[in-house]
Parts: sequence; C-alpha cells; structure tokens
Amino acid sequence: MTNTHLGVWERCLGVIRDNVPTISFKTWFEPIVPLRIDNQVLTIQVPSPFFYEYLEEQYIDLLRKTLRKEVGQDAKLEYVVVMGNQANSQPYTVKYPTNNNPKIQNKPLNVPLKTEGKPSIKNPFIIPGIQKLHVDPQLKPDNTFDNFVEGECNSLARAAGYAVAQNPGGTAFNPLMIFGNSGLGKTHLAHAIGIQVKEQFPDKVVLYVNANKFQTQFTEATRNNNRNDFLHFYQMIDVLILDDVQEFAGKEKTQETFFHIFNHLHQSGKQLILTSDKPPIELKGMEQRLLSRFKWGLTAELLVPDFETRMEILKRKTYKDGIEISDEVLEYIASHITNNVRELEGALVSLLAQSTLNKKEVTIELASDMVNKLVKSSKRELSIDYISKVVCDYFNLPVDNLQTKTRKREIVQARQLAMYFSKSMTKSSLASIGSQIGNKDHATVLHACKTVNNLIETDKNFRNFVDEIEKKLKM
Repeated sequence: MTNTHLGVWERCLGVIRDNVPTISFKTWFEPIVPLRIDNQVLTIQVPSPFFYEYLEEQYIDLLRKTLRKEVGQDAKLEYVVVMGNQANSQPYTVKYPTNNNPKIQNKPLNVPLKTEGKPSIKNPFIIPGIQKLHVDPQLKPDNTFDNFVEGECNSLARAAGYAVAQNPGGTAFNPLMIFGNSGLGKTHLAHAIGIQVKEQFPDKVVLYVNANKFQTQFTEATRNNNRNDFLHFYQMIDVLILDDVQEFAGKEKTQETFFHIFNHLHQSGKQLILTSDKPPIELKGMEQRLLSRFKWGLTAELLVPDFETRMEILKRKTYKDGIEISDEVLEYIASHITNNVRELEGALVSLLAQSTLNKKEVTIELASDMVNKLVKSSKRELSIDYISKVVCDYFNLPVDNLQTKTRKREIVQARQLAMYFSKSMTKSSLASIGSQIGNKDHATVLHACKTVNNLIETDKNFRNFVDEIEKKLKM
C-alpha cells in the first residue's frame, strides 16, 4: 500500500485495532478522518475538541508509536477540529498539533538505610514514607527545545544547552550559566535542558529548583537540625538546575552550603545549570570563591529578540493554540511589543481574550487598542543600579559614593533614598538591595526605609525631594 494519507492511516488502524478494546476502537478511532500527509506530518480530522483532548490524554503514546512505525522516527500528528456546526452557524476548522511532551519522572534514589539513633535522609520537596526517595524533577513539560524559538538573541545559549543535554557533566560547559533580563527565556531554556536529559538518559536524576525555594528549604533544615540531610540530598542529584541564583546575594550561610553542594557535584562529574539576571562579574553580595566557580564553565547571555524571532514566537503560539491570525496583525504586535518574550505572549493572550469576550474579529484596530493600553499600563522594570544613578544625579553625587563607608550626611541620605526606592520599585530582597548599595545587610535597609518614611511625614523639603525623584523614576 502506498504512503498516501489513506494508506498510512489504514495501516495505523490495523495496529491500533489489535491494541485497544473493540468498543474503544469503534468509539474513538473509527470516526477519525485522515486528511493529508505532508513532510511526515499526518493530519487527521476529529469530531470535537473533547475528542482531541481525550485522544491526547488516553492514546497519544499508542498513536505516536504506531505513526513512527509506519512513517518514520520524525513522524508527527496534527488534528483538525470542525467547529460551529450548529444551525445558522458558519463552520470553521481549528488546527491542533499533538502534545509531544512525555511525563517527566526520576528514578527513585537509593539512600542509606535508617539505623538506630540516626534518621534517614529527608527529601526537602516531599516527606518520604519509604526508603527510596521519589524526586519530582519540577520540570514544566511545555518548556522543551521544540517550543524554544531560536534566533540570534539566544543561539549561543541554546546550542550550549543542547550540547549539555546530550552529555551532562561531560562537556566543558559545567557549570552552564545563562543570564539575561527578565522574560527572555532563561527558565524555559533551563527546563528544556532538563527535559532533554530525561529523554536521553532516563536514569539520571534531574532537579529544577528556584533559589528562593532552595533558601526556604535550607532555613527549614537548619531550624529542624537537618542540615546534613539537606546537603546529602542535593549531593545525590545528577543534573541540578538552580534558577535566579542572584537571590543568594547577602545570604552567607546559604552560599556556604551551596558552595559545598557545587563542589561535590562538579567533582563527581555531575552537571550544574544556573540562571541569573546578570553575569558573574556583576553579581554583588556573593562570595568570591562561589563567583569563581560560576566562571569555570560557560556563561551565555540571552538578549532581546529581534523582529524575526518575535514573529516566529507569535506564529508558534497561535499554531499551538489552534488559532489563525493574519500576518498583518502579528507583525503589528511584534513591532510594538519589543522588550521581552513574556510581554509578547501576554499581549497575544490579551488580544485573543478581548476578541473572544467581546465577539470581535482580530483586526489591526483591535490590536492597536490592546497595545496602547498594555504599554500605557505597564511599568518599566527598574534596576537597583538605575535607581541609584537617578538618586545620585538628583543630588549631583557620583554614584560610586554610595559604596563608600563615609558618614557624610548628603551621601547617607542618598544611600537611604536609593534603598527606599529599590524596596518599593523592585522585586529584589532586602539582602540583595543592601549588598548592591553600600554592601550593607538587610537590617540597614529596613532602618533606611523607616528613616525615609519618618522624614516624609515630618520634613516638607525632604518630602519634595522624594516626590521629585519618584517622578524621574516613573518617566
């Protein structure tokens, strides 16, 4: 039989018929209509969105294996759903690609048996009831390499990440540190590496953890006298992905513990993947011995995506969601939302929500209204460095003066104002703010904020300073 869409589907049905109950075959497979096959993508028509979701939930593994057997390892499935078939309604079709995300699981970890007087190792993610620890990788199945749009802005980081995934712990990229501004895809790429490792090496234990969660777990372990268990748990991981490592700034005990985990994993040939909003050389409030280890491997930057990359991101998003939008509208969005990927996808979601709720066609006019509201209402993401510069410019002071130990009144006041605005206008922790402004601790930042609030209430001139600086920061 030839490799036409009818022939391929008929052969697939022959295999499926032998692997599912008769009633299930008649219910879920006989109503399917093969439409075409193009570049190893078989398109089938199903009666409803529920039908598509049920096939993806219950039979996708069987469908995928059968199709690959008949067409080849690169074979893919695409669904077409006929919508709006009610009376007085114009029928239209929606396309859905198949969900190609397998369930991501780690093998159980073998840990030392519990002996008398010595508790077993605790899993900081779950409380184990049995001796084998089942470690959830904490990976998001959608964040794959296939869903990560490559462009000049991220090609080095993506290539390095893929190389690491093919040979974790065995490349010169250990650690692999990915840095860039918020919303450019650092977390997505980190997840993609972890997912690829699990596909290539199912027995490897992969773990993604955000630095804040790591800090919380460490604090709880210290409080419960389980620090050794915490340390040993992380030392058993094969591929450790630590997100937002800049959050360790000013947290000396956490850094010390992570230093020991880093050393053990690196010396054992295990892979470390780190993400940060800045390169190691610009991270403040971090131990030098830890920063030097961050530089051992490769540091790769994610930049703001160019127009072509932004267009491809929007096209992938609409295809995945089964929605058709004209290139003209997509080009308008890509031309006006330029800061980061998160804002770009958020703009598209907002546009689709307005179109659906208000029953309006997706047009350039609707897109223009949405973009204007989005840009007007969104706040510029401020950095501590930028806030420090604006405050120092206002008082005609060199910004380096904030880092000195002088007790001159005008410099102390500028430092306190920089801390005050950094606390109210950024998501940075008190420890991070203190480490970047004068290398102070979190208590000093709290004192500075309290002092500024008191002066705002009691000193009219000072209140004017604050109002004028705030206007400059919001311009």
